[in-house]
Amino acid sequence: MGYLYYGNLPDPIEFPDRLLAHLKVVIATKLRRHESFTMSWRNAAGDEGGRSTVWIEPSIPLRFVFGSAEPEPLHAPTLSELANRASSTAGLTVDLDTVIPFDADASPASSTSAMA
Repeated sequence: MGYLYYGNLPDPIEFPDRLLAHLKVVIATKLRRHESFTMSWRNAAGDEGGRSTVWIEPSIPLRFVFGSAEPEPLHAPTLSELANRASSTAGLTVDLDTVIPFDADASPASSTSAMA
């Protein structure tokens, strides 16, 4: 599992490493373009509230911490889908149970061009 530290929130947001790797690419691309958006997810059972939303913009510090030292291979169709969601009026809605397929020919950096 990995963690997204958002602004000055005391507790990080927990995501599976593979999903977090994809979110990192989408978020970094949007922020590099100076595009702000919302990101929402359903809270884990036992957490406060049923769902959460944060405003993502360049002035808010973010830190991505991965459980694994090895980079996750990226799946271009998933990157495109997440980028499209982030660009929608509803914002990026993340399903923490998302299963991201593996490409047979994917390498950790091979799919980043899907965001260009």
